[in-house]
Amino acid sequence: MNITHLGYHGKEKWPLQRGFDRFYGIISGGANYFNPKAPRGLTLDNDPIEPESDYYITDAFTDYAIQFIDESDADKPYFLYLAYTSPHWPLHALQEDIDKYRGKYMKGWTETRKARLEKMKAIGLLQQDVDLSDQAGPDWDSLSEEQKEEMDLRMAIYAAQIDRMDQNIGKLVESLEARGDLENTLILFLSDNGACAEGGMLGGGKADDLESQRGFVLSYGEAWANVSSTPFKRYKHWVHEGGINTPLIVHWPNGISSVKNGQWVEEYGFLPDILASIREVTKADYPQSHQGNQIQELVGKSIFPTISQDKPIHTEPIFWEHEGNKAVRLGRFKLVLAWSNNHEKWELYDMEADPAELHDLSGRYSDKVDEMRKMWEEWALNHRVEDWRKVHELERNPSKR
Repeated sequence: MNITHLGYHGKEKWPLQRGFDRFYGIISGGANYFNPKAPRGLTLDNDPIEPESDYYITDAFTDYAIQFIDESDADKPYFLYLAYTSPHWPLHALQEDIDKYRGKYMKGWTETRKARLEKMKAIGLLQQDVDLSDQAGPDWDSLSEEQKEEMDLRMAIYAAQIDRMDQNIGKLVESLEARGDLENTLILFLSDNGACAEGGMLGGGKADDLESQRGFVLSYGEAWANVSSTPFKRYKHWVHEGGINTPLIVHWPNGISSVKNGQWVEEYGFLPDILASIREVTKADYPQSHQGNQIQELVGKSIFPTISQDKPIHTEPIFWEHEGNKAVRLGRFKLVLAWSNNHEKWELYDMEADPAELHDLSGRYSDKVDEMRKMWEEWALNHRVEDWRKVHELERNPSKR
């Protein structure tokens, strides 16, 4: 069972051809929440379908998720991947949800960011000495009243999208409880990346399209993304913490001791650990091939020893690369680079002392930079990571592909 966007180029890559039994979603990715149409339209299993009347995509994803579970064999375990498009742009939400938040962001991004940092410290998510990364966006008071109201509305719609997703997760949980499955169902919840700053500093798309069912690239902008990434720097696309750091919520009453209820686990991991964790829980064999294709080696490690014993997940280095942005994490140190076509400047951070990546230690610990950079380069070579300059050249000159 699968609800996500995956394998846009080539039907042989679609979910049912990759091992899932059912699929409902948007193969090509984000779309209009009220009226998703081709080329970003809906697919059920392998066939295009039209949205129903009074449609809202977050509600529909949940309805199909529950339907797929109800249709499954009650005597067999199942795997459901429920990947909401929310809160990806366009900014589309139901009016009843928008009305809950409109006006709550009129204090602006600077004050909202400060308040979020203080709350994170108060609940124990961050240490008391963590500072904020640099503020994005103009001074709030430099905006006109009309601009303030528009920016408040953009953030209110974004919040409403998340609120609706939260309501739907609750609906799914209630359905599991009604089936008698909740206690023995492992639920993992996380975001796939950090906040999205696409659309410019003050957001993309026409202000007239807000609170309507129109628009596509209708976003809340970098200034609010900076709030969503509190206290980190940068955003989706980058591999600084603002682009990759996301909390993971794990719920499994029958599998995790109640002593751990509501506890923070501060060890770091990355997305490949999800697959390794599911493999451990299900005791499934990891196949070497599928439909004649060799499957890549399992990279991640199970998170469950960390949950039960507070042990690190990774003692070996782990790596990232996205659109030329690079990083390697080894223990408390992280080496990271924001891609530039003109030069490469690696930055080194002590993530235990400086999780917001404010104090670059590369000048002080050049040996550590060299050591970790060589690790990244060896990993990139072994995993066929293309130089981003070469990728750009291929984009400019398709004939060279």
